[in-house]
Amino acid sequence: TRSHHITERSKHRRPSRLAERMAAAVALASPLRRLLHFPCPRRAIPAPLRFFARGRCDVALAVSAAAVGDSSAKGGVHRHVIEEVMDILDMAQRASQRRDVFHTSFLTPPIIAEAMLAIEKLADIKAVAQGGYPQAERCRISAGHPDSMRSDPDVVAALSISGNFRLEPCSHGDFLGAILGAGITREKVGDILLQGERGAQVLVDPELVDYLTSTLEKVGKVGVSCTQIPLLAIEYEPPRTKSFKTVESSLRVDAVASAGFKISRTKLGSMISSGDVRVNWSLVSKSGATLKAGDVVSVSGMGRLKIGEIVTTKKGKYVIQLIQYL
Repeated sequence: TRSHHITERSKHRRPSRLAERMAAAVALASPLRRLLHFPCPRRAIPAPLRFFARGRCDVALAVSAAAVGDSSAKGGVHRHVIEEVMDILDMAQRASQRRDVFHTSFLTPPIIAEAMLAIEKLADIKAVAQGGYPQAERCRISAGHPDSMRSDPDVVAALSISGNFRLEPCSHGDFLGAILGAGITREKVGDILLQGERGAQVLVDPELVDYLTSTLEKVGKVGVSCTQIPLLAIEYEPPRTKSFKTVESSLRVDAVASAGFKISRTKLGSMISSGDVRVNWSLVSKSGATLKAGDVVSVSGMGRLKIGEIVTTKKGKYVIQLIQYL
């Protein structure tokens, strides 16, 4: 029938250059590449790929499904991370074509890392992640055509929430709860920097400044005043660290992290099984996952450490520099 022939022709229709480039970006980005099972990062994307009108492909949806059950990959990418990254790639490509700039809400570190890695593989798109200060964890990504990104967009504002917290100290959760209680969604709020008895400094979407400065009156039981401050007035301390070296026979996460946190490999293995260990902010599912220089390992209740320089000895062992955050 005529409809059958149309369907057959659509199956063999060549994907657009936009869709090809987006698929290539996802395919080449690690660890998303592992989920697509591409053995060689330079190999052309297998064909045929059937693309939807919205600029996504069947294989991208397969990535989302595979991510849930992929327990073999170190720091396996979760479904929601992949979906967020695909949305960001889609909107970034559209913005670039319009010579416009697209801004995300505040994102978590895993999404920021994967999105920036994928965007690097796309031509004619520039992206920058901003959280208001150099060590911000929650950031907004701005992406668009390079001609439209000649300066960093103004997408983060800083608020000072001050009050007398000496007798009624408040936690990070108290400040966040007060903001969310005012009707603000979490993705509109960045980092919250506690200032002890004085209160806290909060990074937010600039669109919320007028609303919060006029409506936020209490945090817990403490009356507060909320005012906008320049980003340069943000008070943060560079993280304190200590560096040391360990010699290990492998780069397995259980071997390296147990040495870094000074606990047994058995205990660390149990913590991995219970979901208490993350690498680069993503859950680790297997003790045998391998680490590389630059990886950040987090263990619940014990802190974080970063993998520094790795040197292989003549006997095949590894001298690993560990940088522990205090």
